[in-house]
Amino acid sequence: MKTYVVLLKGINVGGHKKVPMAELKALLDKEGFKHVQTYIQSGNVILQTSESNKLNLEEHISEVIQANFGFEVLVLAKTRIELQRIFDNSPFPEEKKVASYFMMLHDEPSTEAILEASQKVYQGEEYHIINDCIYYFHEKGLGKAKFNVNFFERKFQTFATARNYNTMLKLLSLSED
Repeated sequence: MKTYVVLLKGINVGGHKKVPMAELKALLDKEGFKHVQTYIQSGNVILQTSESNKLNLEEHISEVIQANFGFEVLVLAKTRIELQRIFDNSPFPEEKKVASYFMMLHDEPSTEAILEASQKVYQGEEYHIINDCIYYFHEKGLGKAKFNVNFFERKFQTFATARNYNTMLKLLSLSED
């Protein structure tokens, strides 16, 4: 059995795409996943499965949500090792890291796309693109930023979902074997 941290994009935001975590947990248990845990309402799931293909896992969970809740949700699955790598690769010093966001990309962007996106800057906003993650810092938080996930999704032609430092720490803790 392999442990995955499954991140759902855009659920339970502003009253849209409501997915009660208790219902989601029950559905995933019913689907045969083991040791299913959810964390807060923003779509964080830790589970174990014998499925070794992440794309199959993401598609399966997306289909389960579509069938039971009636809308499409983009799903990103990471192993604990991958999530730890993303967390550890943050280029920010600790005082910025604890206030930063990790925008995890489904697909790694090309070097050309990264160079193009990196041309856009806003005062007071700082980001670094490393592999499949955009490390983002704004002293007033993501909600006050001019940059948003949509900008990077359009540039990189893939979807992203963001988690803050504290959520990343908790997901790493919950996914320990």
